[in-house]
Amino acid sequence: MNKDFARQQMIEQQVRAWDVLDANVLNGLRKVPREAFVPDGFEALAFSDSEIPLGNGQMMMTPTIEGRVLQALGLVGDEKVLEIGTGSGFLTAVLAKMSAHVTSVDIFDEFIESARGRLAECDIKNVDLMNMDATKELPEGTFDAIAVTGSIQAFDSRFVDALNPGGRLFVVIGDAPAMSATLVTRVDEDNWESDALFETELAPLINGALPPQFSF
Repeated sequence: MNKDFARQQMIEQQVRAWDVLDANVLNGLRKVPREAFVPDGFEALAFSDSEIPLGNGQMMMTPTIEGRVLQALGLVGDEKVLEIGTGSGFLTAVLAKMSAHVTSVDIFDEFIESARGRLAECDIKNVDLMNMDATKELPEGTFDAIAVTGSIQAFDSRFVDALNPGGRLFVVIGDAPAMSATLVTRVDEDNWESDALFETELAPLINGALPPQFSF
């Protein structure tokens, strides 16, 4: 497989074709070797627009969804980012390329350890990895952008509380098969607004079935 050609085809024929036109996002996807972050035995699917099983019932998101997440967050390079659900570490790596610092948490310690090794191999150092159940606690501090890489059944307002004013949150909310990819922007200390971006289906966060806490 010509990896460079396959990567370019992924970006041009899949990601860009789904209205991901931000040059910064497309460049970020080019810079990180996606094939280095797929599980052993799935290298042939590294550039296909399909979910890849990671174990523990979790899936690596498709390139098109990853592109839409990155575009929605609108990173310019100086942000402090929180990723909820490290998974394979690929999106973590791209976020790190596009921002100042990434804190990534995952409930599965084996995902954290695997991602740590892959990030080190790619010489990506501006990432802190934490073993944590984000449905019960979040890292200390606030962030300029938050990406939730698994779906949740009902909105969790703690995610907005963890945003700095002007910060942006990408999260997929609802029940299969019609889940809503949503962008939440914190306008100021007391106000935020939300936009439904597209319908999709995404594997849920472990313990992501939360009681309703907020209504848009």
